[in-house]
Amino acid sequence: MKRMNTMLGTLLGGALMTGALALPTTAAAMDPLVTPKVVFQVSEGDPAKWNLALNNAKNVQKDLKGAKVEIVAYGPGIGMLKADSEVANRVSDAVDSGVKVVACGNTMKGQKLTKEDMNAKVGYVNAGVVELMDRQMEGYTYIRP
Repeated sequence: MKRMNTMLGTLLGGALMTGALALPTTAAAMDPLVTPKVVFQVSEGDPAKWNLALNNAKNVQKDLKGAKVEIVAYGPGIGMLKADSEVANRVSDAVDSGVKVVACGNTMKGQKLTKEDMNAKVGYVNAGVVELMDRQMEGYTYIRP
């Protein structure tokens, strides 16, 4: 019986410790002094992926009021940031709602795109991958839909 109580205590202690370790993440999300931050990577030219990323961004804004939300596009994904893309209106709406949407300058050079080719509401970074790295170092949660 004593051995069983010791094992039970060890198991319960481990479960409580695991719960305690999980608590800071939950507490941080609930802490009004902590601003939730998320960065989405879209490097595919598939409109369905873009719609998924835009839906995810909208849901984060709805569920986590005041969250910082950024979408970084590079490689084939940059095509959806062009002024004439099939998701151009949704991208504009996202920017209007506070989502930061940026295009990779390296990809634009490689594809010979100019700012005139792009949605007027998007921003620009030199390198999309470096932007993702910077955001992760700043504590942003990284999502690749």
